[in-house]
Amino acid sequence: MHQITVCFTPVQFPYYHYEGCNAVAIDILRATTSICTAFLNGAKEVIPVSTIDELKIHTDREYMIAAERDGIKLDFADIGNSPYYFTRDMVEGRTIAYSTTNGTHTINLAAKCHTAAVGAFINISALCRWLEAGDRDVFLLCAGWKGRFNLEDSVFAGAVAQKLIDTGKFTTICDSALAAMDLWSLAKPDLSGYIKKAAQNERLRKINSADVIPYCHELDLTDIVPIYRDGVLKAL
Repeated sequence: MHQITVCFTPVQFPYYHYEGCNAVAIDILRATTSICTAFLNGAKEVIPVSTIDELKIHTDREYMIAAERDGIKLDFADIGNSPYYFTRDMVEGRTIAYSTTNGTHTINLAAKCHTAAVGAFINISALCRWLEAGDRDVFLLCAGWKGRFNLEDSVFAGAVAQKLIDTGKFTTICDSALAAMDLWSLAKPDLSGYIKKAAQNERLRKINSADVIPYCHELDLTDIVPIYRDGVLKAL
């Protein structure tokens, strides 16, 4: 059977053996949910950019620029980091250069694995089908918050791990995966209520962006799985 590994923050990434794994980058509030939403609404591709300096290289191209730091839209960006900004009118047919505080760096780290995908509650079932069909070990990489653990990403990692184990094709000897599944078992009966504990809720409220939290925890709004290839995310 294939093994599942969970890494709770990008800071821990160098301590894991991830070569040969199919990876999932996870930033539920809000980057990976926004990316899945962009593809749901017809985006052509998304370029995940780790730093502001790298992002500025893209400003003289015909790309939409989506960017934030600490939740606040950068002054040279077209839009910030919220699923509600990635409407069909805004993104259909567009290439989006995208940079966020935690999520896009996490995606670029996950790309060091065999193949990297973007995961969110809104595509969780399609994501798990892709991982099952991939027939490889799975590495779930949480964005966390500035190198620290967070609840929402860890709960999602637990949900994915549990779904995969339930297929009978996966197992785990990773304590982080076991802990994440325990968190999911606590959160599952009332996910929206459980996530109210998360620190990111308060951060988003302070910038008047907490309205996206329920949407970011809805299940299976899309069957699209964004896949990273050659520096670009495209819809599978």
